[in-house]
Amino acid sequence: METHPDIVDMRMRHEMAERATSTPQGQAVGMLAFLTGIYLAASPWVTGFNGLSTLAVNNLLVGLAYALLMSGGFGRAYERTHSMAWGACILGAWTIIAPWVVAGDVSTTKTIVNNVITGAVALILALSASAAARAAENPRTRRGMASSYSSGR
Repeated sequence: METHPDIVDMRMRHEMAERATSTPQGQAVGMLAFLTGIYLAASPWVTGFNGLSTLAVNNLLVGLAYALLMSGGFGRAYERTHSMAWGACILGAWTIIAPWVVAGDVSTTKTIVNNVITGAVALILALSASAAARAAENPRTRRGMASSYSSGR
């Protein structure tokens, strides 16, 4: 049963996700991304633009979504890890442009500086998480894993 092709494939995918998140760099990216999401959610109250309710609610929701996506709690398979990182990239880009596109006149100096810096950090962290997931899919790594499972480990 352990050498069944579906089980071997499932193991390889699980190990790819584990490799992407279990390195010190992967753990650092995950923790920094989680903290970035929490900061983004709290930023209207930290920087003092909570009176601009549309952007405050936007930052709260996007920050919580980013923290959940990048915490890794839901990404135990490679496809989910990789697609969640790309979803987090979209949230980072949205954070950058949000002061200009949400309803109301919310593009003040505080909101622009806060959202552009936080969005850029979020985007960079999400791109590095995506790169880590992509590196785990390296064909050389897959061949080595396939041979270890097919030998009846």
